Amino acid sequence: MHELTLVVGNRNYSSWSLRGWLVLQHSGLAFSTINLQLQAQEFATEVARYSPVGKVPVLLVAGEAIWDSLAIAEYLAEQQPSLWPAATQARARARSLCAEMHSGFMALRQQMPMNLQARERQVPMRPELAADIARIEAIWQQTRQAFGATGPWLFGDWSIADAFFTPVAARFRSYGVTLGAEAAAYQQTLLSDPALALWLAEGGDQGIIADAEVGLA
Repeated sequence: MHELTLVVGNRNYSSWSLRGWLVLQHSGLAFSTINLQLQAQEFATEVARYSPVGKVPVLLVAGEAIWDSLAIAEYLAEQQPSLWPAATQARARARSLCAEMHSGFMALRQQMPMNLQARERQVPMRPELAADIARIEAIWQQTRQAFGATGPWLFGDWSIADAFFTPVAARFRSYGVTLGAEAAAYQQTLLSDPALALWLAEGGDQGIIADAEVGLA
């Protein structure tokens, strides 16, 4: 068994599990994955075996738990510093954006739940949802213009910030959100990441539950 083990929820719906998994996948470190069904009756019992807070993802490092996706990302960056941008200013911006994603955008989470395989979904465009979308589009445009000259990712090379925005790109695809040219190009970069395809392929049918059961952000 690998020293690193990531415990995740349903791959089609668990956005924070996806973020943690993408950082691990891009780190190049060897790891194994434990998949839990978020809607299963035994979920609370199962996750309690790994996480003191009863949530996923949780990273097990030689049996010790690290919970919360941002804490997981920071731990992995200590092992692989290239997961953050190299330049001080870019690295600070990337951390700020991940923290904003981590604690904000509640309207987007609640009104556009992640469903990686959904297409052409429609929801009312309430003011708070429109504001969240506009802020994310501005982040993508401004960051790409300021820091993205060396490659297609948010800061040129792939970084933890890209993992944190990948579920957002998937939401925008599922709900048909129209973006400006620069933001749309970055969205396509995120959606074309082979690691994202692998995330779903490895999950198989584990990631699919009935739409009526979905209440996840």
